[in-house]
Amino acid sequence: MTAPAHIPVGDGDASAGLTASAAAALLQSHGPNTLPPAPQRSLLAIVTGQFRSLIVALLVVASSIAFLVHDVSEGLAIVVVILLNALIGTATEWKAARALDSLRQQQRPLARVRRDGHARQIPASDVVPGDLVLLSAGDRVPADARVMSSANLQVDESSLTGESLAVLKHSAPPADPSAALGDRPGVVHTGTTVLAGRGTALVTATGRATELGHVGALIAALTERETPLEAKLAQLGRAMLALVLALCAVIVVAGLLRGNPLLPMIEVGISLAIAAVPEGLLAVTTMTLALGMQRMARMKALVRRLPAVEALGSTTVICTDKTGTLTQNQMTVRVLLVAERQIDVTGQGYALAGELQESGAPLALTTAVSSDDPVRLAIRIGALCGDASITRSGDGEAVLGDPTEVALLVLADKAGMPRHDLEAAFVRTAESPFDSLTKRMHTVHRTHDGSRVLYAKGAPSSILGACHWELTAGGRIPLTEAGRAAWLARNDGLAARALRVLGLGFRMLDTDDQQPVHAMAHDLTFVGLVGMIDPISDGVTETVTECRRAGIRVVMITGDQIATASEIARQLGIDHADDGTAYRAVHARELAGLDDAAWERVAAEATVFARVTPEHKLQIVNALQRRGDVVAMTGDGVNDAPALKAADVGIAMGLRGTDAAKESADIVITDDRFVTIVGAVEQGRMIVTNILRFIHYLFACNFAELLTVFGAIMLGWPLPLAVLQILWLNLVTDLFPALSLALEPAAPGVMQRPPRDPTQALLTRRFASVIAWQGLLLATCTLAAFGIAMQWHGQTGAGLAQSVTVAFMTLSMIQILHTFSARSQTASIFGAGLFTNRWLWTAVTVSIALQLVTVESGFLRGVLGTTPLSWADWGLVWGFACAPVPVIETVKRFKRSRMNHAPIGCRPG
Repeated sequence: MTAPAHIPVGDGDASAGLTASAAAALLQSHGPNTLPPAPQRSLLAIVTGQFRSLIVALLVVASSIAFLVHDVSEGLAIVVVILLNALIGTATEWKAARALDSLRQQQRPLARVRRDGHARQIPASDVVPGDLVLLSAGDRVPADARVMSSANLQVDESSLTGESLAVLKHSAPPADPSAALGDRPGVVHTGTTVLAGRGTALVTATGRATELGHVGALIAALTERETPLEAKLAQLGRAMLALVLALCAVIVVAGLLRGNPLLPMIEVGISLAIAAVPEGLLAVTTMTLALGMQRMARMKALVRRLPAVEALGSTTVICTDKTGTLTQNQMTVRVLLVAERQIDVTGQGYALAGELQESGAPLALTTAVSSDDPVRLAIRIGALCGDASITRSGDGEAVLGDPTEVALLVLADKAGMPRHDLEAAFVRTAESPFDSLTKRMHTVHRTHDGSRVLYAKGAPSSILGACHWELTAGGRIPLTEAGRAAWLARNDGLAARALRVLGLGFRMLDTDDQQPVHAMAHDLTFVGLVGMIDPISDGVTETVTECRRAGIRVVMITGDQIATASEIARQLGIDHADDGTAYRAVHARELAGLDDAAWERVAAEATVFARVTPEHKLQIVNALQRRGDVVAMTGDGVNDAPALKAADVGIAMGLRGTDAAKESADIVITDDRFVTIVGAVEQGRMIVTNILRFIHYLFACNFAELLTVFGAIMLGWPLPLAVLQILWLNLVTDLFPALSLALEPAAPGVMQRPPRDPTQALLTRRFASVIAWQGLLLATCTLAAFGIAMQWHGQTGAGLAQSVTVAFMTLSMIQILHTFSARSQTASIFGAGLFTNRWLWTAVTVSIALQLVTVESGFLRGVLGTTPLSWADWGLVWGFACAPVPVIETVKRFKRSRMNHAPIGCRPG
């Protein structure tokens, strides 16, 4: 793409532009718009490589032994198994990789640019040299660019320079290319973050030509460290591998001591190792994660980092903002307190329907835009001291900016004072953006008569603290301590009604006063209070109740007033525990000077934190984590980034969230709803549960195969399984059912269990005991069927082949049916969820059909050494294949009986 023929420069009101030739002078020597992709390692290659290479090596050795003993058919069959193993593994990896790639496509960052005189939002990857980028606090700079205009534009360049201090940017001559990055005040760089202010910048470089692109070229070949879940799985796999090889060695030695030939026993040992090594574990795990992340994406939750999935399922505390998350984030002004008057406002949301009333009657206001009437002055301050915008069309309202500021614009429209008329009469000449420390915003305007005025809006206590005067019906009078206390009492009264309250003030300025805006923001005149409501979002109350059942505590952290936050907490029911114990509501002033122990006490006792600073949010997260909680933190602003980064799960808001917040977060909620956050927690629990399901299935079945062979050797029986039969079981009964368990839907009680400890190993002692006794049960049933078959058919010749076929079919059917038992350690397989997983039924049907083919197909009978079975044999097979079910069901029933006597939220999974 080429630079536009005419490039507009300036903020939203500017009309100046830069010619194409001037732009070309700025763009010369810059490279193409290409950036090396972020180092995306092949997750599957890392987590499955160690097992895949081992399996192939073992198969090669087994096939070599088969050729060595002149069993050509068996050797060729093993070669086919090698090829199938590689094919299936590659297909699984490809599927998981595609799932992850599709998720990455949904996480494309956006940029605001001005093209053809219009502001628009486009993917950051579509920004080209010559674009005019619009920057504001919280934005991620999408390209290297030259600053054209700025208003207190401060940028965090620590990602490039390592310097953590904010850098003030302004329009300046082109920087010396040899100058250090930190010494270029007129340039912003891609990958850096706007901390405060706003500005415009002309893009001069993208992709490889940027400073970040130069760094990217150096790190493109680097790989990431493994995630905690990967580490657990790899550790589990290595432990299982060592155990399996040891058991196989024992089996080989035991067979030799029983008089079996060396080479066949080595071949059997290798085959058992191949069958028992969980080479599919990590591939299926990655697919489970990828598919689960896709489900979460469809639910409006985009996962940016894999470890967050496990942490989600272990979350014990959700720290959430109030506005826009617990509430609808569509503010509506309800009341104005100006001088001695109370003005009520009707209507809902951003629609124009509604009016201003005083004492129940419509309020008549003068039509003069510059009127000094206190009510109109208050409305004018609210409309002009802000950066939001609202555009109305036949399709509804398009809003941009803070909902509080949008509500003030709607109020001005209802009063017959549209913003464009106000801006024409009161031209903004300077501003001081909202500061989270002072909790105020200031703008300076030039009036129609040439005078200058400063408007201020913000937290009532902060505005009152900067005021020495107040406006009354009779004019301006000094603000006394009694008057200040009276206004604070009015503020508390509005906040107790769950209204968000803003204070409004102004100051007339000297025409020659050239101080910075913040330095002039003193000696203000207090005008009044504006109260607005943000209703609780649909479904939040029910979702909070669900969190309580799941053992998750919801903590509200807000910059709003404590009375407002406490009332919302009361309505939601997060102000007390299940046993009726009341939680505290804490004001920021109570947090000053606390030591670590005091912070932990407050974190344990409070569910409402009001008027907090970004530093407080970080300290709250740290205190909860020191107590052992797993913390999910929501945020949307630049100042939320440290807390999002420190939390176990950082959750950024996708609609109103800044780029800085999204970059720091693990998950982005694209609809900003609390219900979606809790839905993501449920999906996180489900994903980990599914991983445990197929661990349960794979390990129990593999252990059963080992015990079946070992038990036969110890009993002095012939081997119950041939080498190729073991490999066949590994391919058929392990793969398809395990994959189907990865697609298991959420269990009804998944949100009625306590959160899982993220430090806990996947294979706990209790879980291992379940796998062990069930594996022993499956092996015992197989050996019983084998023993009876040998009594019927004999232990030599064709009779032994018939008995081995019975053992082979019994073990395969037992494993296939065990898929249903592995779905839950407590729920009955005959419950309401029997038919909820269609993939499981498909896998079972396919696996049974393939097993039947092994005794019906002449070709496979020759390869696997099976024989046709009589009706009596099939009765034996199915009888013992179904035998484990009532035993396992009885144990589950006993567990459920114990669970029914445990309180909700304390029940074992």
